[in-house]
Amino acid sequence: MPQEVSDIKNFIEICRRKDASSARIKRNKKTSIVKFKVRCQKHLYTLVLKDSEKVEKLKQSLPPSM
Repeated sequence: MPQEVSDIKNFIEICRRKDASSARIKRNKKTSIVKFKVRCQKHLYTLVLKDSEKVEKLKQSLPPSM
Protein backbone atom coordinates (compact mmCIF):
# COMPACT_ATOMS: atom_id res chain seq x y z
CA MET A 1 0.00 0.00 0.00
CA PRO A 2 1.40 3.41 -0.90
CA GLN A 3 1.73 6.19 1.64
CA GLU A 4 2.92 9.74 1.06
CA VAL A 5 5.35 11.29 3.52
CA SER A 6 5.62 15.08 3.72
CA ASP A 7 8.50 15.46 6.21
CA ILE A 8 12.08 14.89 5.01
CA LYS A 9 13.38 13.85 8.44
CA ASN A 10 10.62 11.28 8.77
CA PHE A 11 11.44 9.94 5.30
CA ILE A 12 15.13 9.50 6.20
CA GLU A 13 14.13 7.57 9.33
CA ILE A 14 11.98 5.28 7.17
CA CYS A 15 14.95 4.70 4.84
CA ARG A 16 17.11 3.56 7.75
CA ARG A 17 14.63 0.95 8.98
CA LYS A 18 15.54 -2.73 8.71
CA ASP A 19 12.59 -3.59 6.46
CA ALA A 20 13.46 -0.92 3.84
CA SER A 21 14.62 -2.95 0.86
CA SER A 22 15.00 -0.58 -2.10
CA ALA A 23 14.78 3.07 -3.10
CA ARG A 24 13.91 4.69 -6.43
CA ILE A 25 14.17 8.25 -7.66
CA LYS A 26 11.71 9.37 -10.33
CA ARG A 27 12.14 12.70 -12.10
CA ASN A 28 9.52 14.54 -14.12
CA LYS A 29 11.38 16.89 -16.46
CA LYS A 30 8.32 18.89 -17.52
CA THR A 31 7.23 19.91 -14.04
CA SER A 32 10.66 19.48 -12.34
CA ILE A 33 9.16 17.33 -9.60
CA VAL A 34 11.27 14.59 -8.05
CA LYS A 35 9.74 11.61 -6.23
CA PHE A 36 11.69 9.44 -3.81
CA LYS A 37 10.13 6.02 -3.30
CA VAL A 38 11.21 3.53 -0.62
CA ARG A 39 9.88 -0.02 -0.52
CA CYS A 40 9.34 -1.44 2.95
CA GLN A 41 7.76 -4.71 3.95
CA LYS A 42 4.21 -3.41 4.25
CA HIS A 43 4.15 -0.01 2.50
CA LEU A 44 5.68 1.96 -0.35
CA TYR A 45 6.60 5.39 1.02
CA THR A 46 6.78 8.38 -1.34
CA LEU A 47 8.28 11.83 -0.80
CA VAL A 48 7.64 14.55 -3.41
CA LEU A 49 10.12 17.44 -3.73
CA LYS A 50 10.27 20.45 -6.04
CA ASP A 51 13.46 22.11 -4.76
CA SER A 52 16.58 20.81 -6.54
CA GLU A 53 18.89 21.70 -3.64
CA LYS A 54 16.87 19.57 -1.25
CA VAL A 55 16.91 16.74 -3.78
CA GLU A 56 20.71 16.67 -3.89
CA LYS A 57 21.01 16.81 -0.09
CA LEU A 58 18.49 14.01 0.36
CA LYS A 59 20.21 11.88 -2.28
CA GLN A 60 23.47 12.17 -0.32
CA SER A 61 21.83 11.35 3.00
CA LEU A 62 20.28 8.08 1.81
CA PRO A 63 21.97 4.98 3.22
CA PRO A 64 24.56 3.47 0.84
CA SER A 65 22.75 0.11 0.82
CA MET A 66 19.78 1.66 -1.03
